[in-house]
Amino acid sequence: MPRGLQQKVALVTGAAQGIGRGIALRLAQEGVNIALVDLNADKLAAVEAEIQALGVQATTYVANIAERDEVGQAIDHAEKQLGGFDIMINNAGIAQVEALSDAQPEAFRRIMDINVGGVLWGIQAAAAKFMALKQKGKIINACSIAGQDGFALLGLYSASKFAVRALTQAAAKEYASHGITVNGYCPGIVGTDMWVEIDQRFAEITGAAIGETYKKYVDGIALGRAQTPDDVAALVAFLASEDSDYITGQSILTDGGIVYR
Repeated sequence: MPRGLQQKVALVTGAAQGIGRGIALRLAQEGVNIALVDLNADKLAAVEAEIQALGVQATTYVANIAERDEVGQAIDHAEKQLGGFDIMINNAGIAQVEALSDAQPEAFRRIMDINVGGVLWGIQAAAAKFMALKQKGKIINACSIAGQDGFALLGLYSASKFAVRALTQAAAKEYASHGITVNGYCPGIVGTDMWVEIDQRFAEITGAAIGETYKKYVDGIALGRAQTPDDVAALVAFLASEDSDYITGQSILTDGGIVYR
């Protein structure tokens, strides 16, 4: 069991489904009180009920993480409702499958606003809150194998995740003197709705059958299976705990053996 998580307060963005939901549930199982942030109020309410059933506190907040002020307001809400603030999980993000030759300004701005802007505003607001509270803190960012290697037809997504890795390193250096660690997690092929969308877009662009791209990538995983949200959440729980106190600025691969660094 990761040390030092009981009665901490964590905010998780993109918490209504997929990896974010998995992270929220795992932290709740470790005794963390959870602020759930996403755009879908109904799905947030369902996850909130799951977390409360585990015997910890939970609260929800509907916010667009691409909007700086909304991220700060979400953190204020978490502190007020849960009585503190210790861990920021910048998990929310979107995928974009498109040939670079077809990329349009609108698509570029959207993925950068969400995947990079959302992380930047989360880092900024969380660090400010930790310093205002005069305490240490943990900031944990969603990166990706695509933040370690660029992937064909995922160029814009890869660029956004490389940027997250850079922000993670820079923030770790800027906030270390305040006792704030900043790290990232780099999932691989996770069996969530996002990968259903990615597979469909690959099929449209390449003519592959539905499911073919997903199978191709899963077949290339050394450990022989697709990743689950629980796999990702296990690493995030470690990074949120006291066991990771001497780790900062790292974007750690959790992909079953796809990218090797």
